[in-house]
Amino acid sequence: MLPKLGNFQIKTRVVFGRGALSNLGQLARESGAGKYLLVADPALEQVGILDKALSALNDVGITGEVYKAVEPEPYMDNAEEAAALGRAVDADLVVGLGGGSAMDTAKAAAVLITNEGKAEDYIGLNKVELPGTPTIMVPTTAGTGAEVTFTAVFTNRETRAKGGINSPFLFPGVALLDPELTLPLPPHVTAATGMDALTHAIESVSSLSSTVFTEALALTAIRLISGNLRRAVFHGDDIDAREQMLMGSLLGGLALADAGVGAAHALAYPLGGNYRIPHGLANAMLIPYVMEFNLPAAEKHFAMIASAIGEPVEGLPLRRAAEQAVESVFMLCSDIGIPSSLADAGVPRSDIPMLVEAALKVTRPVENNPRKLGEEEAQTIYEMAFS
Repeated sequence: MLPKLGNFQIKTRVVFGRGALSNLGQLARESGAGKYLLVADPALEQVGILDKALSALNDVGITGEVYKAVEPEPYMDNAEEAAALGRAVDADLVVGLGGGSAMDTAKAAAVLITNEGKAEDYIGLNKVELPGTPTIMVPTTAGTGAEVTFTAVFTNRETRAKGGINSPFLFPGVALLDPELTLPLPPHVTAATGMDALTHAIESVSSLSSTVFTEALALTAIRLISGNLRRAVFHGDDIDAREQMLMGSLLGGLALADAGVGAAHALAYPLGGNYRIPHGLANAMLIPYVMEFNLPAAEKHFAMIASAIGEPVEGLPLRRAAEQAVESVFMLCSDIGIPSSLADAGVPRSDIPMLVEAALKVTRPVENNPRKLGEEEAQTIYEMAFS
């Protein structure tokens, strides 16, 4: 099977390596910045990472302010508060430091500094009119790939609905990836964020928008993540495993930025908005069941995924090779402690109709899924995830 041809462009400069955080000041100076807004996960202060980032900036004579009120599954007002702080200090650079919540908040704040209105005004595709303040993203988890995507996802505090600001103006200028920053991650966060990255890669391979470029990126990401996630979870001080995980997350982010994602993401959104389940964990709980559902419509892609995972599929019938991919992901989730049922995460089964209605409003992933996803199909997957 020949993958679809297509166009591909990387809009973000990538700086990768152990100890790369020391380059933050120089990269900021190269951007011409004089004042920064640093949007940071508040937990990074406790492990010393925030101080290291501030030192790198201050050592080159750049001053600014820190926004540390980022919430998990961030609300729109988080981005607006950060932008207000950025405008108050005349920030000409926004740095995002942390997981997806911090980076999404930073990316949105950068465009809200230069565009009037509120975050909700820009939920959707291509609604941002002006380029934002230059950005540098520094991920501290190997999961979201937000350092190279054009999306920032937020929850409406009143309606609890999740939506994304999607615009080429959100592509970060620089992605600075230092695997040493992921060493403090506890096992459960390593597991959930790692499965988030794997979900991005799996859905990118099988999406209707997949191309020869994104397929190559995503399959490499699957090989790196599936081969190192257990090690990173159970031996968190293994820098080699952490490095491979961070590279896998990056490649998965590059793939999803172009090929998009599918049903797992659409079905995961209401879990974050309604029950504050972290996005990575929601994806992790759903992806095996979504794969099981999608299998008949994506046998060839799933066989490729199984091979990338390292399953011995040579000589197997196509259907059996595809099933190996699903079985491997189920086993990986079990091994690293991902809850096997939505009930284990506190989701009431009686809420399925509400979840279905909310998920089907996330139209881009729904339409990009390899198998038609309507009301009946979405309910089936949710029911499977409760079994």
